[in-house]
Amino acid sequence: MKKLLALALAVTLAAPLTAAAPKPWPSVATPAAQGSYVIGNPKAKVKLVEYVSYTCPHCAHFARDSAAVLKGRMIASGSTSLEVRSSVHDRYDLVAATLARCSGPALFPKMHEALFARQDEWLNKAVAFDPVGGQNPAGTTQAQKMRSLANGAGLSDIAKAAGMTDASINACFANEANVTKTLAVAQGMQGKIKGTPTFELNGKLIENTDWAKLEPMLRAAGAR
Repeated sequence: MKKLLALALAVTLAAPLTAAAPKPWPSVATPAAQGSYVIGNPKAKVKLVEYVSYTCPHCAHFARDSAAVLKGRMIASGSTSLEVRSSVHDRYDLVAATLARCSGPALFPKMHEALFARQDEWLNKAVAFDPVGGQNPAGTTQAQKMRSLANGAGLSDIAKAAGMTDASINACFANEANVTKTLAVAQGMQGKIKGTPTFELNGKLIENTDWAKLEPMLRAAGAR
């Protein structure tokens, strides 16, 4: 028995140490105090807040232009985090932002990305649907009306592609607290920002900028 224990100990001590796998920060989200989500390392040195609207074309352009470096390098390295605070410009914005909230920490990064990557697709569907079923969406409850808007704009399909189910989508809209929290985040922006996207970099408000101008600011702050 002693020989076996000694052999096992020797094998254990001789085994090479392996580094822990890096955390997949771009797919990690945590709830923020303001009711939004933080993508990436919550203890990152560089803290970027983005005020967005899912119906805002400029926000979609920023998401596309910044993805390779902001998401692929800066957030992936753990040096930078991105807090997403959703503005609400119209009823489809409210539906999209509420679905993003309800996707939860596990799915939020994927849902957030999909809403911008497929923005042209679902906005075109919303424009076509609005005169027919969007002005007075089907249903007798708020939850049913929001689900009608989500279906008409193709947002339900995007949510399901991101990992949500029909049941979780229905439950999302049925819980009034989800809509209330979405609106509370948006109301917190009133009087603070003039439009979207707007950013805060380590607490400093940055307006009227794009990725080409923001990237060097992030690097100067320590993003890598």
